[in-house]
Amino acid sequence: KKVARFEQSFAKYIGAKSAVGVNSGTDALELALRSLDIGPGDEVITVSHTALATISAIITVGATPVLADICPLTLNVDIGSLTDAISSNTKAIILVHLYGNPGPVREVLNLCKDNGFKFIEDCAQIAGGSYEGQKLGSYGDVSAFSFYPTKSLGCFGDGGAVVTSDDDLCEK
Repeated sequence: KKVARFEQSFAKYIGAKSAVGVNSGTDALELALRSLDIGPGDEVITVSHTALATISAIITVGATPVLADICPLTLNVDIGSLTDAISSNTKAIILVHLYGNPGPVREVLNLCKDNGFKFIEDCAQIAGGSYEGQKLGSYGDVSAFSFYPTKSLGCFGDGGAVVTSDDDLCEK
């Protein structure tokens, strides 16, 4: 009952329809990818400056990680490098918000919409952050949060959540 209450409260706080509590941020990323049917033969672009969990989740589902470089001023993904990384096998982009600093959400969101890519937000280090007046984690098709004790919203031990406003993705 406590987990269900947390899921409802967290989803409402983020501005999404649903949140599903999981055991870690790593599993949140993996489940986000699996819910989008990403697997062998698919490429997922993300930033090179990220935790191993982002890359390992992509590999675990059988997809290929493609790394884009960072913008030296923000330490978040460089849009030019991200655009250059696109191939015919690209299926999704994982935007990592790092150090409480949002990534270029609007640019990545538009890139995903224009190309039919799925948009995943890695919110392990941004719980509570906003972009253009909207909570981060509410922009992606699905978003992954980590509640590891060193994160911006930590718990005792480990934990995570997958957040989405898509009922089908939530069910998956």
